[in-house]
Amino acid sequence: MQSEFIHNILESVNSGEITVEEAESRLKNLPYEDLGFVKIDHHRGMRTGFPEVVFCQGKRPEHVAEIMMRLSERNPVVLATKADSTAYGAVRTEIPGAVYHESARMITVRRDPAQAHSEDAQYILVVSAGTADIPIAEEAVVTADAMGSRVERAYDVGVAGIHRLLAQKELLDNANVVIVVAGMEGALASVVGGLVSKPVIAVPTSIGYGASFQGLAALLSMLNTCAEGVVAVNIDNGFGAGYFAHLINK
Repeated sequence: MQSEFIHNILESVNSGEITVEEAESRLKNLPYEDLGFVKIDHHRGMRTGFPEVVFCQGKRPEHVAEIMMRLSERNPVVLATKADSTAYGAVRTEIPGAVYHESARMITVRRDPAQAHSEDAQYILVVSAGTADIPIAEEAVVTADAMGSRVERAYDVGVAGIHRLLAQKELLDNANVVIVVAGMEGALASVVGGLVSKPVIAVPTSIGYGASFQGLAALLSMLNTCAEGVVAVNIDNGFGAGYFAHLINK
């Protein structure tokens, strides 16, 4: 990623393809690039292993497009979260190959095609309690997939029909890490935590009736779980869960 970018510049200087002055010009935007409205952190890939991810909510579409374009010049894959179709339209104008994942509300830009996973590759299993939780579950899926993990799904297996979850026992048993996405009372995370020996990342969603308090009830339920091996991320934070699950999976 960014380390490859720097390595290529140094190789070009060493081979005489470019001058020291040209190399200095290319490196001048490190550790960040100041565009006035944003300071793009081009060093993040070197520090953390994955480039800066663009959070679109509250940003002007043209700003999202500019940031994505600058990041994609130096990284093989770039992500944007909480993106609407207007933001995607602006990005696609600048980067025709950008892909919009409508359910996940995410934009991905890839310089190279994604590599296929072998059938025996370790995988992350993303579980959703209900169909209404799928957008947040898909945010986790797209994130982990973009980072290089194999991801499997088991959707609409909430506790109101527990037999639906038990039918997925083989997928659960063979997963390397499980992400559980649930709104309402958030009980599914505790149930899954009591069934598996793998790390479980609980994601509360803002789906539910009034007393769910836009996901607060699910969050508190997940934080108060009696099942071991369960941790919780913030409400509707599928991205954070997918990112963390990939770190475990790799």
